[in-house]
Amino acid sequence: MGFAMNRLRFLLLAALLPAASCTTTSQVTLDYVPSTGQMRPGPAEFSVREFSDQRGVDAQLLGTVRTQIGTPLERVQTRVPVGQIVTNAFAYGLEARGMLANAPAARFVITGEVQELFVQMLVRPYARAKVRVTVLDASNGQIVLSEIFQGDRQGPAYLPGSGSPVPQLRDLVSGALQDAVDRALDDPVLRNRTATTAPRYEPGML
Repeated sequence: MGFAMNRLRFLLLAALLPAASCTTTSQVTLDYVPSTGQMRPGPAEFSVREFSDQRGVDAQLLGTVRTQIGTPLERVQTRVPVGQIVTNAFAYGLEARGMLANAPAARFVITGEVQELFVQMLVRPYARAKVRVTVLDASNGQIVLSEIFQGDRQGPAYLPGSGSPVPQLRDLVSGALQDAVDRALDDPVLRNRTATTAPRYEPGML
């Protein structure tokens, strides 16, 4: 009985090894492409502090491409930690709107938490970005705004044998992140709460 069980375990392990050896890793770079005709420009009064990654997975993991029966084929991950990517995306978004300031001159600091950033392959490839955005008063650290913003993208059904799905997955997750960033930076509540109501005192002003 013991020999039979040991042999069964060996056979199961041998069956799993080929599937594991087929799993590869693809590193992708996410892009922020400004939609200049749709963005709201604003005053250069914001700086960015690094977002924390609260996803509970590896800091660079975006998702795993699987077969229809669930066998993992390929891991999709970023080249740098996701927290840094989201921080950079907000910096690019602010810069594209003319809202990015050098840290000493900024009136507000944008930071927050990455709650979700992933891609998945089911019938249709799908990506989501979900970020808690916190705006701080740079002078005293008080919270001006703390809200969750989300972006979702879905692509056409993947046809097996049509090539690697990774480029499409990269575009989807880039688009989902950009949607979340754009919704945050163009949010009417954020703009109203950070609107300049009076000149800010600077040393040397008369």
